[in-house]
Amino acid sequence: MEGVFTYIGVIFNHHDNPQLFFVAHLVLVAIIIIMIAKAATKSLRAVPNGTQNVMESYLGGVIAMGKDVIGEELARKYLPLVAAVGMFVFVSNVIGIIPGFESPTSNINVTLPLALLVFFYYNYEGIKENGVVKYFAHFAGPVKILAPLMFPIEIVSHISRIISLSFRLFGNIKGDDLFLWVLLMLVPFIAPLPAYLLLSFSALLQTFVFMILIYVYLAGAVAIDDDH
Repeated sequence: MEGVFTYIGVIFNHHDNPQLFFVAHLVLVAIIIIMIAKAATKSLRAVPNGTQNVMESYLGGVIAMGKDVIGEELARKYLPLVAAVGMFVFVSNVIGIIPGFESPTSNINVTLPLALLVFFYYNYEGIKENGVVKYFAHFAGPVKILAPLMFPIEIVSHISRIISLSFRLFGNIKGDDLFLWVLLMLVPFIAPLPAYLLLSFSALLQTFVFMILIYVYLAGAVAIDDDH
């Protein structure tokens, strides 16, 4: 954000090198995730503790989340995608709450590729699981006479998911960053304290929404009713 101090901005001027500034925060998020993964797998134990316990609880929660949407077997199958995206989104969201850093997910250049990744992947899985004809046939709906009307509506609906996924995450995190920025300018020592709790909850909520929508889209793509 213009006028906001960031540690990385001291190295890469936001105005002179906006792309380097943006990439540097992405690299920082990637380093944090790799460090967490290494800490969790450094000394695996049958009875987990520390970071391993936290990560196993996280993965178990992701499976439980997908179990109600798509079934346990498919939830485990798509666990790597959903868990990895969830970890990236969460760390990217939270890092912006720390003064001196900026959320990569407050940039549409991050959220849009994530949405495109989900869009192409669930369509690929749908075609792979059901075949091209059956997969696109369910776009026409169960009533054949309404097929010419339903098919283009379904196509537009699926394409709109790209906008929905990317702009929802981008808009909410950008708004949170601006909200925190204003508070820090007005009352830097008092107001931000409860605001941090609110922003942390928002970061967690946006991560959950993004993850659950991946499972929902995958369920709609691979679990097609035979009648359709």
